[in-house]
Amino acid sequence: MSDEWLRLHRRTFLASAVMSMALVVPLVTVLTKVLLDQEVALRLVVAADAGATVLIIIGVVIYDVLRWRATTYRITGERVELRSGIMVREHRSIPRDRVRTVDVTADPVRRVLGLAVVKVGTGERAGDDKAELTLDPVGRADADRLRRTLLHRSPEPDGTPQADATIAELRWAWIRYAPLTVWAFVGGAVLVGVAHRALDIIGVELFSLDALGDLWDRLSVIPGWLLIVLLPAADLLVGTVGAVALFVESWWHYRLDREPSGTLRLRRGLLTTRSLTLTERRLRGVELSRPLLLRWGGGARVKAVATGLSKNDKETERADTLTPPVPLAEALRVAQEISPGEHPALRAHPKAARARRMRWAGFAVVMLAVATAALDAVFAWVPWWAWAVPAAAVPAAAYFAADAYRGLGHGLTGRHLVTRSGTAVRRTVALDRTGIIGWHFRQSVFQRRAGLATLVATTAAGHGSYTVHDAAEAAAVDLADLAVPGLVAPFRASGDRDGFVTPG
Repeated sequence: MSDEWLRLHRRTFLASAVMSMALVVPLVTVLTKVLLDQEVALRLVVAADAGATVLIIIGVVIYDVLRWRATTYRITGERVELRSGIMVREHRSIPRDRVRTVDVTADPVRRVLGLAVVKVGTGERAGDDKAELTLDPVGRADADRLRRTLLHRSPEPDGTPQADATIAELRWAWIRYAPLTVWAFVGGAVLVGVAHRALDIIGVELFSLDALGDLWDRLSVIPGWLLIVLLPAADLLVGTVGAVALFVESWWHYRLDREPSGTLRLRRGLLTTRSLTLTERRLRGVELSRPLLLRWGGGARVKAVATGLSKNDKETERADTLTPPVPLAEALRVAQEISPGEHPALRAHPKAARARRMRWAGFAVVMLAVATAALDAVFAWVPWWAWAVPAAAVPAAAYFAADAYRGLGHGLTGRHLVTRSGTAVRRTVALDRTGIIGWHFRQSVFQRRAGLATLVATTAAGHGSYTVHDAAEAAAVDLADLAVPGLVAPFRASGDRDGFVTPG
């Protein structure tokens, strides 16, 4: 790249004009209803709507013209620089050798216009706007050229590009895991809530007394037992269709490649395409995420533990997610490809950890019973079968407490600290030992009495810390000492060590 200052693509004006319709439609709808309620003549309503539409589009385009004129960027041999700001000028610059990720996205409007948004990220503070530069938008070809230039993709000695190695690509059989999410069960209710909110903005009462009365008259002819079956079934059907549609939109054309320059490149998306490129030297491990329903279905997701990834991603999938829901065997294979290492047999935690979870489960059941009793005492209409809820909660709480204990485990290999925990979402994290920068030992009064301790490994990557819950006190100290030799040794008594050994 040259030292010349470049501007964003001129087709940004057209993109802004099209996307301004997201403002036009709701505002014109509200304006139309207000004018019609005032019995304004239809031709005047149409004129007012047309005038409001033109003013909004012109205003948005004028703002974008000012933003375009104020924004320039350049890529030199040493730095990436961006100058921007209409009222307050800002000049931001980052060294090229600190570029860790290049994220290329294109929504449907920008795709049609041949544009893309490029976000250049550093490894300083994940999720901080100051840690990335955004070029919105540039031409699609320029976006790909920027990605290759900034991440130093080098050709073969004869000048031909090196081929990518595919780690994973979409298989449509994986779509069976899409409905294994809680949203499949509440999707219908969420859709009704969104519709109610949208209609309420324009003055339509979805749940007015007249509407509810009419609905009740229609439903009263249906047998109660059938209604109890049909309503949840309809909710589940809508939620399942929504979950499948979201899977298709998010993971269409999914592909995860390892590029010869030492980068991972993830591409996906149907309506909004996304290309995320991450340098492997910023990887600090991998995470296997298994939400409850997905775990029951035998699936898992793979996430990267890396520096420089956004924590505030507002898209349907977080930036650290490397795979869609896939079979567990496939997830393990991908994780091994990304961060090779041994597979240690995880060390079980003491029985006191199980007893602790059983006590918490018992406490939750007691609180549920107390709440039921309070409602029964205050309100005469509480039916007798309401007591079935705390009664049914007893085996459910015991099951989840036992499952939470079975999920506990930790291990150590030559490269990784491995920790596993969770029941609603079971996470297994293989964290590079070289990426651990500190330890935090935590003990409550009850943990001290049970001889347990919680060990937290701090790191600059991923969530910033990863936890070994309720390990034996001495084992937690030994684990920290063995994972990062010398870091804990000055703070422990000599000879204070149990039988924990490093596998292999």
